[in-house]
Amino acid sequence: MTADTLSPGSSSPSPERLRAEMVAQLKREGWIRAGEVADAFAAVPREMFAPEAPLTAVYSANDVVITKRDAAGRATSSISAPWLQAEMIEAARLRKGARVLEIGSGGYNAALLAEIVGPEGAVVTVDIDPWVTGRAGRFLAEAGYPHVKVVCGDAEYAADEHGPFDAVLVTVGVWDCPWGRLLAPGGRMVVPLIFATITRSITFVHDGDHLMGLNPTVCGFIPIQGDGAHAEREAALAGGAVKLTIDGGPELDVAALDAALNGARAEVWTGIAVGNGEPFDTLNLWLATVDDTFGMIWRDPDRDCDLAQPATRWYCPALITPDSFAYLTVRPANRDGDSGERRHEFGVYGHGRRGAELAQRLRDHMRTWNRDRRHSPGPDFTLYPAEAAVPVPAVGRVFPKRHTQLVMTWS
Repeated sequence: MTADTLSPGSSSPSPERLRAEMVAQLKREGWIRAGEVADAFAAVPREMFAPEAPLTAVYSANDVVITKRDAAGRATSSISAPWLQAEMIEAARLRKGARVLEIGSGGYNAALLAEIVGPEGAVVTVDIDPWVTGRAGRFLAEAGYPHVKVVCGDAEYAADEHGPFDAVLVTVGVWDCPWGRLLAPGGRMVVPLIFATITRSITFVHDGDHLMGLNPTVCGFIPIQGDGAHAEREAALAGGAVKLTIDGGPELDVAALDAALNGARAEVWTGIAVGNGEPFDTLNLWLATVDDTFGMIWRDPDRDCDLAQPATRWYCPALITPDSFAYLTVRPANRDGDSGERRHEFGVYGHGRRGAELAQRLRDHMRTWNRDRRHSPGPDFTLYPAEAAVPVPAVGRVFPKRHTQLVMTWS
């Protein structure tokens, strides 16, 4: 390390050094593939949009920077992790002169977009929070991007007068997607769409009377506010150490579910094994296809609670009714005979009046997935207007929403 890589009067690496290292990592790991995207990440000073955060956190390729929390401590605004920003920008396939709409402001991502589309293009960024838009506008001007149009308003309709757009990038978690009407022919819309309690960033492109979804990527975003907000059913158990979430259905009886968690449990094992680091994301999609009670169980990693042992820290599947639930767990299994790799067997724990029934049902769904879907491609996604006559898939599910219908189809 030489003197020019250090901040003045400090032994810490300079922003320029950290920025270059971040870009190199994003390229090395395949998140940045296009030269113009690499140039944008190298040019925009990310630290100017998060002055309250340490430089090492600002330039961590995998970490979010929280910029605002509500009175309860929940994040309400953030700068997304660079890997996810890069992935979404790559998916948008921006070009010089393009018109781009960003839903959810922070400033940094809009600066990246402006850098790519150039002065002949246009970037409009919308947020409902005047604190966020005021901050974003100030930082954009200071960083050299005063031409980015910052709009304070409800994203459901605040951008209508500024369209159409060649690309729409949504940087908040949304349950619905009303911006297809603003997409120009040949445009691309990248949306972190929530369905069945999980957020997946999906790239939508025009395909006749609907939008075809490409490259679904599991991700996490702060949920949208305003008219587009959507409340899932949620039950916080064991003093908040365990949480159940489900997309819809009847209200959950928190007292009954809490008593169920503290009571006796049913236990079944599937005979299905998985290796360390082996993906099984299609399991959640399959369960969302075949069972209306599909939801998620979360265990707070910072709380000492041994009442629940979910198989994964995040996105652990469960079947949930108002007073009972069953969820996926694991136990050590025999090592693989050829590789010696450590394996784990999936099991199911059931709690409550219907716990045993739900456990058996979840096990049966898993066995079907293991036999028919585990080693096959995941489903296809299409997005139709809410009023359209949607073809019902032979194997799949239609998720009706306010403005649209999301169709998940298994081949």
